[in-house]
Amino acid sequence: MDRTILGGSVGQVKHMQRLCSMSGWWFPATIALFPYREIPMSAHDIRSAKRPDPDQPMVDIANYVADYRIDSTEAYDTARYMLLDSLATAMMAMKFPECVKHLGPVVPGATLPGGARVPGTSHELDPVQAAFAIGTQVRWLDFNDTWLAAEWGHPSDNLGAILAVADYLSRKAGSEGGKALSVRDVLTYAIKAHEIQGCYALLNSFNRVGQDHVILVRLASTAVATAMLGGSKEQIVTAVSHSWIDNGALRTYRHAPNAGPRKSWAAGDACRRAVTHAINAVYRGVVDYPSALTAKTWGYYDVAFKGKSFEFERPFGSYVMENVLFKISFPAEFHAQTAVECAMQLHAQVAGKLDQIEKVVIETQEAGCRIIDKTGPLANYADRDHCIQYMVAVPLIFGRLTADDYNDDVAADPRIDALREKMVVTENPQFTKDYFDPEKRYIGNSVQVFFKDGSSSEKVSIDYPIGHRKRRAEGIPVLLKKFEAAMRGHLPSHKVKAILEATADPAKLDAMPIQAFLGLFTL
Repeated sequence: MDRTILGGSVGQVKHMQRLCSMSGWWFPATIALFPYREIPMSAHDIRSAKRPDPDQPMVDIANYVADYRIDSTEAYDTARYMLLDSLATAMMAMKFPECVKHLGPVVPGATLPGGARVPGTSHELDPVQAAFAIGTQVRWLDFNDTWLAAEWGHPSDNLGAILAVADYLSRKAGSEGGKALSVRDVLTYAIKAHEIQGCYALLNSFNRVGQDHVILVRLASTAVATAMLGGSKEQIVTAVSHSWIDNGALRTYRHAPNAGPRKSWAAGDACRRAVTHAINAVYRGVVDYPSALTAKTWGYYDVAFKGKSFEFERPFGSYVMENVLFKISFPAEFHAQTAVECAMQLHAQVAGKLDQIEKVVIETQEAGCRIIDKTGPLANYADRDHCIQYMVAVPLIFGRLTADDYNDDVAADPRIDALREKMVVTENPQFTKDYFDPEKRYIGNSVQVFFKDGSSSEKVSIDYPIGHRKRRAEGIPVLLKKFEAAMRGHLPSHKVKAILEATADPAKLDAMPIQAFLGLFTL
């Protein structure tokens, strides 16, 4: 039979439904919507067990991770700041019990003396669980670096897997007389992980099919962790194929009405899964799934990506690390960073006249409207740090926005919700255009306050935040202050002194064995 026939009269369709129901078969009711027509069967023979060549995107990742040489000084300089910024965020997260409770062994007592360590703690874990813990620390406060394009994400999330595997391998090498990885080696793997995650994000929107961006953390971390473990190109392809077969987590935990703290450990979960895939490919010799993306019906494209294949704007290099966005001043979802800056500038004009405000108009990008424009009661910390109205209200009222401002005690101030109710959020098409422009990558917002007497504040508009590449000279000193303050806020003074000395000279830091560097952060 060379064709399949669909359709028929409504009566025929209902008759077929009754017959199928009696037989225990499924017959779609929606078939009645189609007129009689002939649909050619696919040329692909679904019975054939012949394994195809690996899908090209998986091969391209393996070739890049195994062969590409990073020669960009800017990429390495930025990666060094990224490492410090991420560790700062991890130390700041240690103030939050909800984060700390995730950082130990998966069950009490399941430790690994000589294993991978978790910064800011005394835990020594297997690299799989350590990847989860470190990834959770780095992401908990929504204060690490960011990448914005068709997909959003935080490339330094990959440090969960990279640091865990690096510490495990280097401590093991030290006890066996082998060679440890250096900080420079870790920076190289971080640049490559950033590049994989960021280049996939440029043109491929996983959020529009309901999937969370941590799918790209799992992908990038799987590839580099496999290479770190000594995997060949074939083993990298194998591990990556398993990563795609995992499909993706639903991003409902980032949106109303389900926003919750899972979004703070989702990247850690992706890192944990990535290290598992890497270990399975290198140490256990699991088989590959060469058409994990393209297999008809059962592959990722057909199952999860509406039958579309991935698109790419540029080949892999070091573009993403060079252009990554740092969250320096405010622990806020990145689409709102410039809105918070605008509100900070307006605080002095507005704070004494809160009862006289008629409305507050916020203009943002399309992505900002879609992700963080939120009305109604906010249930928890995670709900608040993904609400642009909340993130604007706090600095208008208090002249600040810190991690503590998302806690229940601050949120209970009735002035915050009263001000939120007066806010109007709209898309500014120019902000959206500049957001997608590869030569700009702006994240613009504007805020203007209107009063009951007909007067208004100035309209404050900011195209890109202090963490943008175009504001690096302004931003790096602030980043280093963030780093030092975070260290002093959690670690004993002798540890802080040693860390500041180790990080003062880039060349000496790069040459430092990674296990010695991470040892400075352990308790």
